[in-house]
Amino acid sequence: MALEAWFMDDSNEDQRLPHHRNPKEFVSLDYLSELGVLYWKLNPENYENDSELGKIREERGYDYMDLLDLCPEKVSNYEEKLRNFFTEHIHKDEEIRYCLAGSGYFDVRDKDDRWIRIWMQPGDLIVLPAGIYHRFTLDTSNYIKLMRLFVGEPVWTAYNRPQEEHPVRKQYTKGLTHKFGEAIKAH
Repeated sequence: MALEAWFMDDSNEDQRLPHHRNPKEFVSLDYLSELGVLYWKLNPENYENDSELGKIREERGYDYMDLLDLCPEKVSNYEEKLRNFFTEHIHKDEEIRYCLAGSGYFDVRDKDDRWIRIWMQPGDLIVLPAGIYHRFTLDTSNYIKLMRLFVGEPVWTAYNRPQEEHPVRKQYTKGLTHKFGEAIKAH
């Protein structure tokens, strides 16, 4: 099954709910790609020996890896951590996550500042570009096991919104403007 993503409603209900609009508005992988979000479907049962994962890591320079079990039973200050993850922010580097078990949501902003919810399930590997506004939450399963990949030593610093003057945000939005400008010229 392919990655599922959709435009979110404006409800303040439990963040762990799907938050579909009515009617539902799904987002294509092509649209996510235009935003700089990359996606692969891999075999999470064979991640330790997966040649496709090895190829992605080698080609993209992901030499750091760790595993994160995120659930109330395994994380101290669970509620506080989840609140921090759900605060809208950017990073200076890509955010690379591979879902090995469980499920959760990455929310990203599109060029029109609309939230897109990306439902991560086992086998989904996504790369969020540096400078994209995003946040993370679990779904109602309250469990996800993620592989976190990074180029070099990880830097987990989050820059909470607003960050319009941050150099990496400026570079990201400049890239979007160029990308969407080219798409308009092509039509």
